[in-house]
Amino acid sequence: MSHNDRFEKGFLNRKRVLGDAHVEKAWASADDFNRPMQQMVTEVCWGDIWGDDTLDFRTRSLINLGMLTAMSQHHELKVHVRGALNNGVTKTEIRAVLMQTAAYCGAPLALAAFRIASEVIDENETRNSD
Repeated sequence: MSHNDRFEKGFLNRKRVLGDAHVEKAWASADDFNRPMQQMVTEVCWGDIWGDDTLDFRTRSLINLGMLTAMSQHHELKVHVRGALNNGVTKTEIRAVLMQTAAYCGAPLALAAFRIASEVIDENETRNSD
């Protein structure tokens, strides 16, 4: 797969999970300094990894929620809770993942993740009720 094919596949996967607006904003705000990072993330994470059909997008979302909670990556967790909801992950499933992180990663990390997930879920429910 060529560089351009990897990027295009990754860009489409990224939009499918995170939404067009988020991805377009990230790419539009890229400059000479950070554009190589945006390109690498799009090609490797979203093209190669998310583009591998061994795991479906729902499963990848659940895995990401656990990993991002464990690493205390709040900004990325917020983005990926939205992505998980876009991928059909339920509020109950998100709660189950975060409960498991409490047992394996610690309560402080899980509590922070619950705060972030609650905010995103509430925003999503409000947006969908309009």
